[in-house]
Amino acid sequence: MNLFRLMGDMSHLASFFLIFYKIQESKSVAGISLKSQLLYLLVFVARYIDLMWNFSSLYNWCMKVLFIGSSGAIVYAMLKLKPHSSTYDATKDSQYPMYYIIVPCALLGCLWHESDADHWAFEILWSFSVWLEAVAIMPQLDMLQKQGECENLTSHYVAALGSYRAFYILNWIYRVFTDGYWHPIVVVGGLIQTALYSDFLYQYFHQKKKGGAAAPVKLDNDMNDMNV
Repeated sequence: MNLFRLMGDMSHLASFFLIFYKIQESKSVAGISLKSQLLYLLVFVARYIDLMWNFSSLYNWCMKVLFIGSSGAIVYAMLKLKPHSSTYDATKDSQYPMYYIIVPCALLGCLWHESDADHWAFEILWSFSVWLEAVAIMPQLDMLQKQGECENLTSHYVAALGSYRAFYILNWIYRVFTDGYWHPIVVVGGLIQTALYSDFLYQYFHQKKKGGAAAPVKLDNDMNDMNV
């Protein structure tokens, strides 16, 4: 544990708080991609399935439970909670099926993972979760691109997720110099994820600086040129 990892974890928790606050205050899930939320739920279930046998610390265990539980609650609100679920606009969510994202990540997980004879299945799931987390934001960015403008709470949510990943990159750099640890799968996945956030974060901080905290984020047409 170090300051960068702690700040990353707090940014991640802040992203959950922001999305719950938006849902509660507006009684709406408009502007939130259900596909991204389902992908994040899959990420955390795959990564933290070791809750059943691995207990490294109370902090670590609680964070795993919080991530799975929070992601599940968001998905439930978008699918079942009234009147919130009726505000979800599937036509603005990514036009391509989620398996376009899931299948390549699953293949990468099978091809590139840690060798552990005792927990080989978990190592594949863990690697799969890293690749999937790297690209899970793509449907959300695609939805924002189609809308052309991002309301404050949704933009804060995406920015908090981007900040979480940025702090984790600093954590990896810190660990290389302090204890010589680095994990190639995590680093490559994290760099891909950061690259996907980079344009949004640039526009977010630029427009907040120019227009103040209340200014909505207007997205350029060339943001996230990839179609998801």
